This record gives sequence, structure tokens and C-alpha cells, in this order.
Amino acid sequence: MSELSLNASGAVLTEPEMVILEMEAKDRDDAAAQLAERMYAQGRLLDLDGFLKDVTAREHQMATGLPGGIGLPHARSKHVVKTSIAVGVCRYGHSVNFGASDGPATVVLLIATPAAAYSEHLEVLATLARSLFRPAFRESLRRAQDPEVLAELINSSLVFFDH
Repeated sequence: MSELSLNASGAVLTEPEMVILEMEAKDRDDAAAQLAERMYAQGRLLDLDGFLKDVTAREHQMATGLPGGIGLPHARSKHVVKTSIAVGVCRYGHSVNFGASDGPATVVLLIATPAAAYSEHLEVLATLARSLFRPAFRESLRRAQDPEVLAELINSSLVFFDH
């Protein structure tokens, strides 16, 4: 594992097994469920259904779509073992509505943080949002053809995250 795939604390936020290429989701709940299942399979969630209820509750508070075709569903939850990010890149011609003003998402990043990790949650969101603001970064996520490359892009974008 390269230096860049670890954040400053040595924790890997995503891994290739938590990446879905060619994702087809019927709606934002389906997209979140597919990604959360990957987290659960990697031992990052204690209770899949409980976590998904927390994500849905968060989605009802405010849309999590970002400009540029990004869906950023997220939740702090007692069902999360450690801060994690699962990534879905939609199959060509598919997208998911996360309520962004410029249209649906073609890249979905599900962020899970433990319930008590309020500042960590905000820091991951802010750091990732800064990277996602750059068109070249968004395009590199869309074009990645390999889960390892995609995981590396996400982890390296958060390399200075230090909690």
C-alpha cells in the first residue's frame, strides 16, 4: 500500500471493495443501499438497516447533491465502526437525483462516520468537498476504470485529514 492511500492517522477511508463501477440505481435510497452494503461487507458498519435509516433521515433534512454531478449522502451513526467512504460511478446513461440544482449525480460518495465523531465528520465533508470542487478531480473519478485507482484517488484527496 502506498503512502498516499493512508490518511495522516493511517486509517484507510475507502478500499477497492467499497467501489462500484457501472452502478445502476433506481433512486438515491437504492444508491445509498448498494454502497452501504459494500461498507457492511468490509466490517465498517454494525447494522446495515440502522445505518440506512440514519442516511435517509439525513437526506430528508437537506439535499446532498453537489454541483458537477456529485451525490454526497452522509450520516453520523451509532452503527458505524470507523469513518468510511464508499464510491459509486454510474453506468453511462444512468444518474441519480440527489437534489443538486444543476441536475442528477453520476458519481455518488457515501460517507459514514461514528455518531460521536462530529468534528471528524465535518472535516471529511469539507476536505472532500474541496477536492470535488475541482472539475479535474470529478472527471478523474468518472473516468477511473479500476476500483483500486478510484479508492486511491479518494484516499489521497484526504491524505491530510488527521483524526
